[in-house]
Amino acid sequence: MSRVNYEKLKEEVWDTGRCSGCGACCAVCPADAIIFPDGDNSKPVNTGYCKDATDFVNCGACYSVCPRTKEAEKKRELLGDYIEIISAKSVSDTPGKQSGGAVTAILANALKTGIIDAVVTVSQDNWTKEPKSVLITNEEAMFATAGSKYNWWTPALMALSEAVVGRKYKNVAVIGTPCAVTSLRLMKNSSNDLIKPFGKAIRLIFGLFCTEVFDYRKLMEGKIESEMKIDSWKIKRMNVSGKLEIFLTDGSKKNVPLSELEDTVRPGCSICTDLTGVESDISAGAIGSPDGFTTLIIRTQTGAGFVESAKNNGYIDMSGDIDIKAINRLADKKALRGRKTD
Repeated sequence: MSRVNYEKLKEEVWDTGRCSGCGACCAVCPADAIIFPDGDNSKPVNTGYCKDATDFVNCGACYSVCPRTKEAEKKRELLGDYIEIISAKSVSDTPGKQSGGAVTAILANALKTGIIDAVVTVSQDNWTKEPKSVLITNEEAMFATAGSKYNWWTPALMALSEAVVGRKYKNVAVIGTPCAVTSLRLMKNSSNDLIKPFGKAIRLIFGLFCTEVFDYRKLMEGKIESEMKIDSWKIKRMNVSGKLEIFLTDGSKKNVPLSELEDTVRPGCSICTDLTGVESDISAGAIGSPDGFTTLIIRTQTGAGFVESAKNNGYIDMSGDIDIKAINRLADKKALRGRKTD
């Protein structure tokens, strides 16, 4: 009987191009022996030690939280289960916000009221736009990082280890794309004693709509800077909604068809069938809402509680103006692509 450790994960996921790059395996490794090499987020590597493979001490933590293993695969409904779908926007004028800024506002309220201790999210170097996983612990910092930086291949869950193991936070919210959402739900449901502290500490899973993510260097340095002659520091924000939208600091916008960016997309994205992060507590995206609003798919009572708290405390305004057909169309398109390529 083969043992379940990083070697099985490497054979099944890392070496087959299935890796989503979420960073879950790195975050939960008890030996901190799984890393992404500097400058290369294509797949993780083991640095030479494994509790299971080296010392024959049962572990399997990395394998048990990976969203791309055979055990993690399952058929999902297009939009998944949900309680309600609404449009919402931040009441405050938040610089850099994505669509309506509702995600930032909901989490800022949660930090302010003490519902959560910290948020694991993705920030960026505002000059180069290069992303990194970070831990946010106060309302001001939450607003300062407003705007999605999940367009890039980046191990978004790396900071979860600092939150749970390093700082011992007990109530953590995590924002992630659908692959990361699946990892987080696996943590919540895990019976592995090494994973249980992570599952217990995760209070809220916030999923972001995602069609695919891009290699930073191929897209930013290759396509945008070299071919389009746009300096990274002139970009205010970017959004993917059937095309890549690049919003510039001078108020103009450039649109790039996704067909022109195929060589910059993470290979593992081609097998993903989940647009909205169906295993989250709340899913969020721009699709289906009017300009200036965020679509929120409230899936659990936990998610409903966070939204209600933000509304009651004056952080968000809500609307019922939703085009569910638009969300379903894109969800169906992604699911069909994923089924064809897997």
